[in-house]
Amino acid sequence: MNNRHYNIYFHTHTVSGIVISVVLFVIFFAGSFSFFRDEIINWERSESTAITKGIQLDYNTALDTLDKQYILHGRNITISKPSNERRVAVYLEGTKDTLAPAKQKEGQFFYLDSKNFKSYTYEESYSLGEFLYRLHFLAQIPYPVGYYLSGFIALFFLFAIVTGVLVHWKKIVSNFYVFRPKEKLKTLWTDAHTSLGMLGLPFQFVYAVTGAFFMIKLLIVAPAVMALYDGDQDKLYKELEYNDPDYKYENKKLATPFDIDELVAKTKNNWSDFEITRVFIQNYGDANMHVLVEGELASHKKFTGIGKVVYRISDGKEIAKKNPETQNNYLDAVKNVLYRIHFGDYGGYALKIVSFILGIITCFVIISGVMIWLVARDKKNMPEKKRRFNEAVVHIYLAICLSMYPVTALSFIGTKLFYPLSQSNLFTLYFGVWLLLIIFFLIIKNNAFTNKFCLISGSILGFLIPITNGIVSGNWLWNSFIQNQIQIFFVDAFWTILSCITLYVAISLKPKEN
Repeated sequence: MNNRHYNIYFHTHTVSGIVISVVLFVIFFAGSFSFFRDEIINWERSESTAITKGIQLDYNTALDTLDKQYILHGRNITISKPSNERRVAVYLEGTKDTLAPAKQKEGQFFYLDSKNFKSYTYEESYSLGEFLYRLHFLAQIPYPVGYYLSGFIALFFLFAIVTGVLVHWKKIVSNFYVFRPKEKLKTLWTDAHTSLGMLGLPFQFVYAVTGAFFMIKLLIVAPAVMALYDGDQDKLYKELEYNDPDYKYENKKLATPFDIDELVAKTKNNWSDFEITRVFIQNYGDANMHVLVEGELASHKKFTGIGKVVYRISDGKEIAKKNPETQNNYLDAVKNVLYRIHFGDYGGYALKIVSFILGIITCFVIISGVMIWLVARDKKNMPEKKRRFNEAVVHIYLAICLSMYPVTALSFIGTKLFYPLSQSNLFTLYFGVWLLLIIFFLIIKNNAFTNKFCLISGSILGFLIPITNGIVSGNWLWNSFIQNQIQIFFVDAFWTILSCITLYVAISLKPKEN
């Protein structure tokens, strides 16, 4: 590689990395905790449920309960399970009965507890797990700004990865094994950045590609819709099999009794290890009522195994069927694979833990890249004004990034002490404390102090998380383990181990001369 190409790749890598570093850190830090979103949700609510993607629900009782509250006749009803928790998501479309009152023509979305059938709005069901999950793609920023920002950050991250590999191509093998902690600061940060960056390269590449796809796919798809489908997006969705079949509402009362639980059980028994993930009811209570039962095979049996059956209620016949073992096509694989490799939901706790570790390693790679940028510019021949500016930039970067650890730990304690904590109060707690810490560190202007304070305070708060849970809910670490409440036990054990590691690191840190 000639010098000109090397300089182009080097400066592209540096500029793209520095520009996105803070937001990228937030995305990866929050995203690392998002691997345990389901566990965090259940821990916060002191609930434990079977670790399965399938819906566990008495459909008949649930529908009878909802019918008394919302009058379901003529509605389309969707019941799904977005995460592994007790509550299921329910979407009621407005009734198709033109003579019904205006209120019945309004759509409703809420969560339904599968045990006591109590309904919750999205705001009432909001949790810390949901908050961290949505923070990792900046959903708290008004739509669509946050979505597009996170998507373009992922795209620039992809540039940084590719140019980083090109810059280090000749020394990838030799430098991968080199780590010189006793050398000068620039050497230390460079070795850490290079070796850990290469270690997490496949992980980072996958998340850069899939993250960019999820967040800015609308901008990718829009030209295709205009050119190939004459602006008709419904036609595109139909070809991509995102739209369900539509059956006409006949405005006649259904004379045949029906049992949704029986249809779900019948579908589940068609294939071994088949889990029901969605039930879609069209024209509830009408003569032309249809029920679509959809699910997928367990990941250990088949990575992409999506199946469904459509029943016509008037005569009980199956009018459409998709076999998850033999009828999945290329389209199914593409739609499913991108989601599964991004969410890491196919390998149990082992994959989640490995993904979390790689996510935190990526956070360290980001920080080390910023420190290389600072140390490389801390030269005697550089004007004092520029040196102060560079130092101020890094003070801001580190204050924002490192303070996320104690803030997240404190939020766990807050959501348990003041459960249920409303969405607005959770925002106030997390962003308020985060802002105060950032201001505090900017006043101190000491990177070493910021680092050590965040590690030690985060560790102390992390140790208090299982203690708080035990005092408030009685779910002490040993009790949840004995009672097989795996999700609750995991969160407490996770914070105990993480706090031990970060406290050890904080104690081991020693000031290093430049």
